[in-house]
Amino acid sequence: MNKKLIVISLIIIFLIVYSCGSKQPIPLSETSENQIEPTELPQLPTPTRAELIMNAFYKAFPDKIERIEFRNDDWAVLLKSRSSEGIWYYFAEGRILPQEKLENLAEYRALSFYNYPAELPPWTARTPEEVERFRAWGSRRPTTLRRSSYFLDDLWLASTRIETESRLVRISFLGRNARVHQAIAGKLALVEAQIQAAARTNIEVRNWITDIGTFESYGWRNIANSQSRSYHSYGLALDLLPRSLGRRQTYWLWTSQYREDWWNVSYNERYHPPAAVITAFESYGFAWGGKWPQFDTMHFEYRPEILILNGFEISEN
Repeated sequence: MNKKLIVISLIIIFLIVYSCGSKQPIPLSETSENQIEPTELPQLPTPTRAELIMNAFYKAFPDKIERIEFRNDDWAVLLKSRSSEGIWYYFAEGRILPQEKLENLAEYRALSFYNYPAELPPWTARTPEEVERFRAWGSRRPTTLRRSSYFLDDLWLASTRIETESRLVRISFLGRNARVHQAIAGKLALVEAQIQAAARTNIEVRNWITDIGTFESYGWRNIANSQSRSYHSYGLALDLLPRSLGRRQTYWLWTSQYREDWWNVSYNERYHPPAAVITAFESYGFAWGGKWPQFDTMHFEYRPEILILNGFEISEN
């Protein structure tokens, strides 16, 4: 009887030991997948173009714009302007209007907010649709629909010719003189310093500086073929022309006077400042007209919001 108990006990012990030894641990990855419930990250709303543009203004002019806000079903910025309370400007389908002008939205064209590439895109043949559009530009009559200037007038405190000219200062830039809006005089000094630094090691930049024939900025006028104020009329744009273009083209409208297919003028046929010069201007918020479909390669204008909108970093000093 005792022998049977001993045998049964040994068999039970053997089975327990065998069972424990043969059990394999569950891999950690399987444990995680089996025990942790999958969680979806919340979907963030995609910013609208209105939000992106108004946010670009906010980043470009932190000393002039107090805040950005979605109010009255539109994106708006609070501009520190002539009044102590500031003025709310609404996106208004690109018009950038104060509240009291919103009911007249259809009377105005939108401001221009465009794609501005980091580099010149590769030269390609124009499509039939592009050719049709470019041909229409060349024959377009002046439009009576003007761009709303309320925001720019308040931003630069330059709503009339007299007020604008009170904001101008005379500067020297690379040895040439011109009047510009006082707000960009410091920016141009930084651009000049960067160009001069590049000229110490870049003969192309040195030759470009020597070859500058005219430097023009302020001029009270509208954009060609429009009823809208030019950035030149704020003292925020400048044209740098060489002494001789050497049969190269610099401005699409001039070219269109004798060449119907002005859009087919290749990069090699156009006057371009050196790349280091263009980079210096862009670093401080100036867009170069050579990257526009309606090319204007002598032209730079202060549009930091455009560069920010297109992913550029703007230098402060």
